[in-house]
Amino acid sequence: MPEKPLTIATYAAGASLAAITLVYVFAPTYLIDSDSNSARKKGVVGLSNTANDCFINSVLQALAGLTDLRIYLIREVHRRNIDEAWVYAETVEDPARKNNPEWKNQSLQSGIVTKGLKSILDALNERPIYRKTISAAGFVRVLETAFRQRISRQQQDAQEFLQIVAERLCDEYHAGRRARQAARSKGMATRNLSSNPSSPVDGDAVGERLAGLALDGHLDSHEADDGTRSESVPTIWAQPPAEDRGAEEEEEGFPMEGAYESQIECQVCGFKPKPIHSTFCTLTLSVPQSRSSTLNACLDGFFKTEYVDDYRCERCRLVHAKKLFEAQALQSTSSRVKEAMKLSIEKIQLQIDTDPETPPPDVVLPELRLAPTCRIAKHTRLTDFPKILAVHLSRSIYDSHVSQKNLAKVSFPERLTIGGLLSQKKYKLLGAVTHKGSHHSGHYESFRRQNINLPYSTANAFQPSGVYTPSGNPTPVATPSPSATPLHKSTVPSPVASTADLVSRPSADTSSNASSRSTATSGSATDARPTSRPSFALSPKDRETDTLSLKSVAASARSTMSRLSHPAKNSHTSNPLGNIKTSASLTESVSAPRPSVTRPRRRKANDRWWRISDDKVKEAKTSEVLGMEREVYMLFYELEREDAAES
Repeated sequence: MPEKPLTIATYAAGASLAAITLVYVFAPTYLIDSDSNSARKKGVVGLSNTANDCFINSVLQALAGLTDLRIYLIREVHRRNIDEAWVYAETVEDPARKNNPEWKNQSLQSGIVTKGLKSILDALNERPIYRKTISAAGFVRVLETAFRQRISRQQQDAQEFLQIVAERLCDEYHAGRRARQAARSKGMATRNLSSNPSSPVDGDAVGERLAGLALDGHLDSHEADDGTRSESVPTIWAQPPAEDRGAEEEEEGFPMEGAYESQIECQVCGFKPKPIHSTFCTLTLSVPQSRSSTLNACLDGFFKTEYVDDYRCERCRLVHAKKLFEAQALQSTSSRVKEAMKLSIEKIQLQIDTDPETPPPDVVLPELRLAPTCRIAKHTRLTDFPKILAVHLSRSIYDSHVSQKNLAKVSFPERLTIGGLLSQKKYKLLGAVTHKGSHHSGHYESFRRQNINLPYSTANAFQPSGVYTPSGNPTPVATPSPSATPLHKSTVPSPVASTADLVSRPSADTSSNASSRSTATSGSATDARPTSRPSFALSPKDRETDTLSLKSVAASARSTMSRLSHPAKNSHTSNPLGNIKTSASLTESVSAPRPSVTRPRRRKANDRWWRISDDKVKEAKTSEVLGMEREVYMLFYELEREDAAES
């Protein structure tokens, strides 16, 4: 058995090598992103312009800087990759578009535009150390294949291209979701069929479930000979499908899709019909014909109350018909006519009280042109705030003979707040598309904020991922999958709680106290209930040795990171062993206060932008972006997360 100092030195050397490897693997890209004075940093990947493609290039560059869109594309493509091929092969009809041809529904379910956009955005988000330019021709071919028509390059509108791409992505998401729901329904039907006594029985699955139940019952009623429960033996539970565990987890939808509702109100009778719900991927705002305006003013113009005259209200029409029938009943001398009019009046009154929008059955109302006109108020409000708010500033002015561009200045904020007092949302500007030129020709450029996003974390890496699991069953007979779980979840130590021992400072007093506490605990194990840690039958001496080894590993890792971040301090060392330190020296290096090092000031990461004109890329500031008031054409805001740190 190796000696204790040699084991500690081996652990320390291994931890140091691991820390150095992490630094050398992840440091290059971090330095490129963080250091604004790096000579290796040349910018971002550009796009070549071979045939008036600036309207395509500007939109793709702006989309490449949207974090939530990239997360959605990664998740959606992953969800489609883990599903079986038959899930998206069977066409599911869209109830709202029953006239769609079968090839179009199949194309939507395959998600070719979603996969194509993910590929081009991944290429645009590379971190080149030299000037690099790629072409968007591959993505254009994907669009032409999806729509079965060619895309013209003769001075197209960037907003129209964005709307085509965004609506196509939204349609592909809903088509894929319908296909997954149909696959889950088919899987449920298959499981119900397999549970029929007349269907074949899967002997292996039944045996596993019986074994798990028997093992569970045996362990619950059995105790060890020494009076303590055995906690190291897991229990095999038959895990039911996701549909049987409760409500299905809601999928995160397309991040650019939002919804608003329009409500009208009659100013005469006060009747409010059912609101009209509409969805959008890009919000088009009209720029007023003035010298200057603001984005908030444009939003107020879209959501302000609008009054419309000469409108025919359904309730006012029924009230008018009721009055006509009452007048005819008074003028008529026939009892038969009076009885018919009375019956019609009762039916009209019933519809007025219950549902004025639906005409009463078997009652002939007067012509619509004879109904009175009134004034209505139209209210519009957002009901579903998108994660990505794409705003289009419409600058077109149409006359009877000619169309021209509105050159009004529109100021826009870096952080936008919309919504009411109870549903207020905050957005942050991440991208912009500008246009220089006239209404019929010009050039598009894009501004893209440089974001350093935190790594995507998987909280439960070894647990089912909810909606990111296969939608259909690969086999005809769906059997529950066994999963190993501890016998008592409340007594299993948490990895987070157990890491506190790795960073505590080792000392002689602490070691002796820990040794005495461990001895006392082991001596009273037969009288008291078991502690939260499972018993591995270790002696106090072995436990002390393992604890010191783990503490030394943690201290070595922290010391290595400290030496890498402060090379000047560690260069004046008198240790004859070089980079290998003993546990005592590691403890001193961790506990010693670190001197403050004056670092050169650099530009804030949130203030860094890229101004991209096809293959030409240069750095810009936030003030330069906000100064493009006359040229701004499209803005891309992203919903701020509640836990995001404000800079």
